[in-house]
Amino acid sequence: MPTCVVDLFCGVGGMTHGFHKEHFKVAAGVDVDSSCRFAFEANNAAKFVQGDVSKMSSEDIAKLFSKDDIRVLVGCAPCQPFSLYTNRESPDDKWKLLRFFADFVDGVQPEIVSIENVPRLTRHRVFKDFVRRLERRGYFVSHFLARGQDYGIPQRRTRLVLFASLYGQVKLIPATHSKSRTVRETIGRLEAIPAGGVCKRDALHRSRGLSEVNLRRIRATPAGGSWMDWDKELRLACHRRKTGETFRSVYGRMSWDEPAPVMTTQFVGLGNGRFGHPDQDRAISLREAALFQTFPKEYQFIDPDLTRVSMQSIARQIGNAVPVRLGRIIARSIRRHLNDWDVE
Repeated sequence: MPTCVVDLFCGVGGMTHGFHKEHFKVAAGVDVDSSCRFAFEANNAAKFVQGDVSKMSSEDIAKLFSKDDIRVLVGCAPCQPFSLYTNRESPDDKWKLLRFFADFVDGVQPEIVSIENVPRLTRHRVFKDFVRRLERRGYFVSHFLARGQDYGIPQRRTRLVLFASLYGQVKLIPATHSKSRTVRETIGRLEAIPAGGVCKRDALHRSRGLSEVNLRRIRATPAGGSWMDWDKELRLACHRRKTGETFRSVYGRMSWDEPAPVMTTQFVGLGNGRFGHPDQDRAISLREAALFQTFPKEYQFIDPDLTRVSMQSIARQIGNAVPVRLGRIIARSIRRHLNDWDVE
């Protein structure tokens, strides 16, 4: 029987592309953000369905699969409520998206389910409720913490990966890398560009401009350093307070021979984390972040029909994406499980 994947909260297709690279058929990706359509469809041979999952029915999802498919439902519900900066469940309604995902599982009854999210999700009742609902439906549920460096993702990134199967427990494949990929290995050969510059040969290799004071700040920051290396006159008022010492990584530079930090939607801004280039006086470019997210260099993000490139929009798309490499690891784990049960 053919295996078919539907990707909920698909964004520009990081998870989908992982399955695509592992030769799964992906029928569709679903996301509320219409700006993701071009990149998703241009790279994945799959349909982009713009829709708010809170307003969709199980029938809407079920019809994306063919009748005789082994159905695989995957997704990464937005995780803002479980941020490290949140000490308790957020009143934001977005955490309910995981319950909508569970509703779709109830209604569609896919043979395989997988979600990817932040590890802190396991501490919350919504996760425990999700697992119980799947188990009551007859699913064998397993979940793991996948350390990105162990799987060739050049970031200090650990993610929760959950599997549920009607056949038996799915296991995450063993680590594929004994040594972390570094910043140098990932972006070291790219052409140098200045702050605010664009590479003539690669439109995605562009960086945000810096004010004069921020240029002085980054020039005062060594590789691996941060605002704590500056003279006092360069420091912000918040850094001079005792509480400011807790944010040691902001305005930081990466280190060439270490993995990158976790990519966020704010990586284009120097003051939003350790997103300074190791030796060029700027924050990392869109291209560099896409490579840290393990998108292949041929992945298209810029719609040629648009006359203006929105760095903010593309940065959000890249930062929100599941790293492609993690998508491949999840897909391989499911492929091995299906082979073990001889159902494909």
